[in-house]
Amino acid sequence: MSRASLVAVAATAGLLAISASAHAAGMTLGEFEYLNSCSACHGAKGEGDGAIVQYLATQSLPSLTMLQKNNGGVFPVQKVYGVIEGSEDVTVHGARDMPVWGQRYRARVNESDEDYDFGPEETEAYVRTRILALIEYLSTIQAE
Repeated sequence: MSRASLVAVAATAGLLAISASAHAAGMTLGEFEYLNSCSACHGAKGEGDGAIVQYLATQSLPSLTMLQKNNGGVFPVQKVYGVIEGSEDVTVHGARDMPVWGQRYRARVNESDEDYDFGPEETEAYVRTRILALIEYLSTIQAE
């Protein structure tokens, strides 16, 4: 088996472990990611009422349940991806209080105690998978 194949298997195993934890808790990987990474600010239901919002400079977050409605009934996948990943500017909030999750996911890979030897391609695949799982979950909590 080639080195690239071994790394891909290791990356998949890591994501499967996270996914298995989420599944055991009765939730999708995206919901697990949301509850662990987003709900402190955005609230358990995405209404912008998380426990630490009062400590943010903006002290007001948009409802994540209105993304589709505010975009003409179409969920804005590309824009949401850019905001989470960090390539989309969110100056409408003022200063960027929201963490750049793309950078954080990359740092998790690089600082991991696991024996993963991710190259740039595998790291980006890991980051994309985490972000897309989160986006998929966000699409399920949209207001009618």
